[in-house]
Formats: sequence, structure tokens, C-alpha cells
Amino acid sequence: MERSVIFAGFGGQGLLFAGQILAQAAMDEGREVLWIPSYGPEMRGGTASCTVIISEEQVGSPVVDRADVAVVLNPPSHAKFARTVAPNGVLVTNSTLVDARSDRDDISEIALPLSELAAVAGDPRLVSVVALGVVAARTGMVLPTSVHRALVEIVGRKRPAALEADLAAFDAGLRAAGGTPIAEVIRAEVRATAAADRQPEPIAREA
Repeated sequence: MERSVIFAGFGGQGLLFAGQILAQAAMDEGREVLWIPSYGPEMRGGTASCTVIISEEQVGSPVVDRADVAVVLNPPSHAKFARTVAPNGVLVTNSTLVDARSDRDDISEIALPLSELAAVAGDPRLVSVVALGVVAARTGMVLPTSVHRALVEIVGRKRPAALEADLAAFDAGLRAAGGTPIAEVIRAEVRATAAADRQPEPIAREA
């Protein structure tokens, strides 16, 4: 089964980066992925979007008429992409910049102040990473731990000084969408592993 996500907004909001992280997270889970960027007339300040298609098998076509999830970070993107979300899909709206809401009753719209959450987390430029946290928490397309690994792998390798801010932004999106912050998930996994390691070996009984 194929599922698709569109990230759309102004150039400079990290849309393409968020798509790359989502694609890497899906690949780390063993899925087939297609990442398709779309640039406006200018990168920073102009419109931009990217589409990520995730599939258990080879992706059949790069064309997405109806996205399962659309993340819209500015008013023009909301006007353009809200109507393209597939029935029973999810629309993630940045309510910091977008006052409008979809009038559709066949999709779920999650309106959160993503830009504000990014600023509180430490860097307003990471609004798309906050949105990625919402997608991971509310759609089940990838596991939050897979996104965490992808951030560590990509940001930690290229810009290690920025990794902490990216992880904080991702956690902010998870928390705002009702998910468990990744740090708590990892601590729980570590505790579970340690507890399993402490389990005594069963004593074999003699016949």
C-alpha cells in the first residue's frame, strides 16, 4: 500500500528538509520511498513544496493527485492543497500564519501554531520539523523513533551543532499532537532493555 505526504509553504521553512527526513525514516524501516521536490520562482520567500511517497513495494508512479497527508504552512498552500487531500486523509495546518480552515467534513484537519512552537523550541526556522512531529504522532506513517534516528543520522553528520535544536522541534510537534516526546520513548526503551537483561536465566530441572 502506498501513502503520500505533501509539505508546502514558503521557501526557507525547511519543507524539503522535512521531506528528506521523513523519506530517510521510512527507508530505515525497510520501505520503498520516492521524494519529489517542487520549487517556486525563488527558493527563500517563494512557494515551495515536496511530496514523499512511502510504499511496502516499489512505488508505481511519482504522480500524486490525492495526498493522504498535507502539511500546509502558509495561506497560499492551504488554499491550494487542502482540496487535494484524499478522503479520510489528514490536513496539518500552521495556525500561526493560516487563519482559514478547510470546510471539508471527509478529512481531519489538525490546526496548531507550528511557527510559535518552533520559536519556543529554540528556532522558528524549524517549523517543518515541528510539523514532522505532528505527522509522526497522528498518522502512523513512520515511527517517531525512526524520525529521531533519521535526524541523528542526517543532521548529526552534516550539522552536529544544530542537532539539539532539531530534536527539540520534533519533540515539540510530537507533544502538541498528543504523542510522547521521543526522549521519554527512548528512556522507556532503555529501561525495558535493562530490565530484560536483568531477568535471571531459568533453572533447568533434572529429569
